[in-house]
Amino acid sequence: MPKESNFENIKKLRELTGAGFKDCNNAIKESKGDIAKSIEYLRIKGITKASKKMERSAKEGLICITNSNDASSIIEINSETDFVAKNDEYIKFCEELSKINFSKKGNINELKKTKMSNGIIVEENLVNLISKMGEKISISRNDYIHHEKSYNFSYVHNSLKNNVGKLGVVVCLQSNELNDRISDFGKKLAMHIAASNPLAIDEKNIDSELLNKEKKMINDELKNSDKSENIIKKISIGRLEKFKQENTLLNQYWVIDPKKKVKEILEDFKSGIIIKGFVRYKIGE
Repeated sequence: MPKESNFENIKKLRELTGAGFKDCNNAIKESKGDIAKSIEYLRIKGITKASKKMERSAKEGLICITNSNDASSIIEINSETDFVAKNDEYIKFCEELSKINFSKKGNINELKKTKMSNGIIVEENLVNLISKMGEKISISRNDYIHHEKSYNFSYVHNSLKNNVGKLGVVVCLQSNELNDRISDFGKKLAMHIAASNPLAIDEKNIDSELLNKEKKMINDELKNSDKSENIIKKISIGRLEKFKQENTLLNQYWVIDPKKKVKEILEDFKSGIIIKGFVRYKIGE
C-alpha cells in the first residue's frame, strides 16, 4: 500500500487522467510524486485514457494584466467553461498568477516554479485547481512589455474586476514626457487596438508567412476569373496592399475620429511619440 501522500497523489492523478490505479501508481513512483510529470509519463506510455481532462478544449478563461508606468505583463489562463472562469477561487488564482508573471518578467518556467501565497508552487496549485474544478485549466500564453524611456497603457474589455477580463491590450509609447494629453491618447489607443485588432504596427512588421498566405488566397480566388494575367496581377497587388493598410495600426482609421489615421494623430503631437509595441489577447484565440 502506498504512503498516504502517494495515495492522495494517485487519487488526484486518476481524477485528472482517468487512468487505472496501477498505471497511476507507477507514474507517481517514476515521477517522484510530481503530478505534472506523471501526466506526461502516462502520455508517453500511450495509455489511452491518460489526460482525459488535459486534452479537452479550454477556450474560456481570463486575461489578466499587471502594470507599472514603464512595464506591464499580460497572461491568459484558460478554462473549459465560463462558469469556472467566473468562480471566485479561479479569479483569485488568476490575479495572483498575473502578479507573479509581472515579477518574473514573463519567464514562464520561473513562473511555474514560484511559490504562491499558500506556500505551494504554481505548477502544483494548477493541478490542484484542475482536480477541484473538474476542468482543464491551462496557462496558454504570457508576455512582459518594457522599453526604456517609455510608458505603458492598458485596456481590458468587459472587465470582471480591475485588469481582469476576456480581452486585454497593452500598448507601449515612447515619449520624452508624460502629460495628461499623452496619457489620454495612450488609453484611447489601447481601446482602439482592442476594437480594431491590428496585426502589426506597420507593413514591415507584418509576419511574412501571414502575407504569403493572404496573397495565395487572393490569387486562388482570382485565378478562375476571365480577366487577363496582367489585370489579375494588378488586382492582387491592390488587394494585398489594402490588407496591409487595414491591418497595420499606423494605417488604421482612428476609432475616435474615423476621418484620420492613427499615424496622423501621432503627427499632431509636436513633442513626438513613437509606438514601440503592443500586445492584444482575446480569450481563446
